[in-house]
Amino acid sequence: MQARVYLFSVYGSWVNLYDCCLKAGTFLPVQRTPFKLKTSLEFCPYNGTGCCDLHQDLQLEKRFQQMNISNPRCASLVKSVLCARCNQFSAQLFRIESEARNVPVLCYFTETGDLDDFCTDIWNNCGDIPILNSPFIKLQRKDHFSFNTSLTKLENEWKSRGYFCEAFGSSSADEYTCFDGKNAIYGIARAPQSIKGLCLEKVGHGSYINMIPHPDNSNRVFVSNLKGKIWLSTIPQVGSKEILKMDELKPFLDLTNQVLLDPESGLMGITFHPNFEQNGRFFVSYICDKLRHEGCQGRCSCNTDIYCDPSKILPNNGIKPCQYHYVVAEFTANGSASKPYLAKTAYAVEVRRIFTMGLQYTGGHAGQILFGPADGYLYLMTGDGSQGVHSSNLAQNKRSLLGKILRVDIDNMPSDDEVEKLSLYGNYTIPTDNPYKSDNELAPEVWALGFKNPWRCSFDTERPSYFMCGDAGQDNYEEVDIVTKGGNYGWSIYEGPYVSHPANSSSSASTFIFPVSGYNHSAEDRNSGSASIIGGYFYRSMTDPCMYGRHFRYLFTDVYQIAIWAATEVPTNSGNFTTESIIFSCANDSPIQCSPRTGSTLPDLGYIFSLAEDNLKDLYILTSTGVYRVARPSRCNYHCQAIFSSVPSSIKASPLSIFLLFSLFFMKYVL
Repeated sequence: MQARVYLFSVYGSWVNLYDCCLKAGTFLPVQRTPFKLKTSLEFCPYNGTGCCDLHQDLQLEKRFQQMNISNPRCASLVKSVLCARCNQFSAQLFRIESEARNVPVLCYFTETGDLDDFCTDIWNNCGDIPILNSPFIKLQRKDHFSFNTSLTKLENEWKSRGYFCEAFGSSSADEYTCFDGKNAIYGIARAPQSIKGLCLEKVGHGSYINMIPHPDNSNRVFVSNLKGKIWLSTIPQVGSKEILKMDELKPFLDLTNQVLLDPESGLMGITFHPNFEQNGRFFVSYICDKLRHEGCQGRCSCNTDIYCDPSKILPNNGIKPCQYHYVVAEFTANGSASKPYLAKTAYAVEVRRIFTMGLQYTGGHAGQILFGPADGYLYLMTGDGSQGVHSSNLAQNKRSLLGKILRVDIDNMPSDDEVEKLSLYGNYTIPTDNPYKSDNELAPEVWALGFKNPWRCSFDTERPSYFMCGDAGQDNYEEVDIVTKGGNYGWSIYEGPYVSHPANSSSSASTFIFPVSGYNHSAEDRNSGSASIIGGYFYRSMTDPCMYGRHFRYLFTDVYQIAIWAATEVPTNSGNFTTESIIFSCANDSPIQCSPRTGSTLPDLGYIFSLAEDNLKDLYILTSTGVYRVARPSRCNYHCQAIFSSVPSSIKASPLSIFLLFSLFFMKYVL
């Protein structure tokens, strides 16, 4: 995998230099690119891309234990300093281009107050604490720091906080990357810059609704269409001019004889067990018709538990209530190859039926499924099925599973008594911390409620607590929500921020969680005549440095390609977002030439079905006209000043940095 942090040259190219690690035992970045961690480290809090393997993590833990720090807060701060070596930008944090040091550059406060005062935090909490083998020792050589073998205190080594932070820190006036205890931050704090544009390249002809990265962290993905076929495909390398590779005549799995295909039904979701590489388990969600598909039979969502009588619901275009069913089934890749992750096909016979629920209505099913990265439970998205505001108000009915996000345990089988007692819809158990434990009115499967049609949700890879969903509206508003345990998101009493159905006496605005972003139909659908949100992702790829910065940006779009939006969170972790529409265009050197819209130079994406990520976190747009990938901005003549939060927009040239730059260039470390 090529490292990809960027230095902007006068020629408009982005060259990778600073996304690199310290070489083990040295201060050199050569041949030490960050890598994808297959398992979380035991000591240092890195579980994505980093610079430490399990052996190096253990070494750091031993070094930390030898320090024998008595104060818990000081110990926590020193641990974070040691673990900075595992940060994917450690070469820049340790200033490998100009000096050698065992402590990363620490962010500290200046009169402008731009940065978190991490350096002062260490001084205040560790100043009078004895530390054995302290990394903060003062040596004779200027700007060179090493571990000391004696017991020392900061206040004995340094005259004051100012001297300490001058030696180890970087102020907001410096053009350096500094460490704030968790992240690498560029020293000069800036407000989010407006995005010049999003550059796309077309890498596939097919029309797919899902793209799921292969669990083996390779460059392979699974793609699926509504009809019920899943293919294993290889992602082309950025800049290779190649396209998605797959054998369309040999799908990984073909469920077309079990799946109902109509404009709002089909194969809805795919997800792989967290231990797929060992157990070969994966899961598919789809809609079926009990009159046409064998085994399409389950408990009706209109039942006495929610005071619903299906005989009182009129057929919709001849389709009776609960004729259609929402199914989640387990399949296996075991047996088709020596190891599950090598499998190129899977058996079309389901291993276990996880969930089956009869649907009251014929549309608005949602249907995506995801495993929670932190808890390993399966999340199911369900729509309320409504085509308007219904008096039944299913999304607010706590016993109904419609208009909800559900959370179940598929690793443990329920007993017959549990199925009957909890009125379960299949073979799963209920996590012990689901919200119903504190709200006995809730159905045990419910994690959050008050949704109309949650279309595409994602967990942020860097902050798994950020569970983002795009929820399609009715007539007025499309919304983006941060989903939390037990949260009520308002539909159908509210549509986004607007009252749509007056609440009863037991409900008030304070009961509901309002969207963090979204858009009004009146402002966006003048030309298309409609609008329906496609939820997306926080942009975490390093392909577009204008997008991945200090301020986190969540990208989402609309099925009618009305626009692509970026919701920027400021400040970080605040939950406050500012949303802007982004211009998008297609690179002239796209592997597949993009067709322009009629009367426009903009690419014609057709209908947008989903956004997707691969294992490198590159972002894709799945549409009716093909598969598009976010490309380098320079390929569309877009440029920006801000780089990553972890990388400066300009660097102070040194002989070593210039040498590394041109060495990397000629070694083809160029995007």
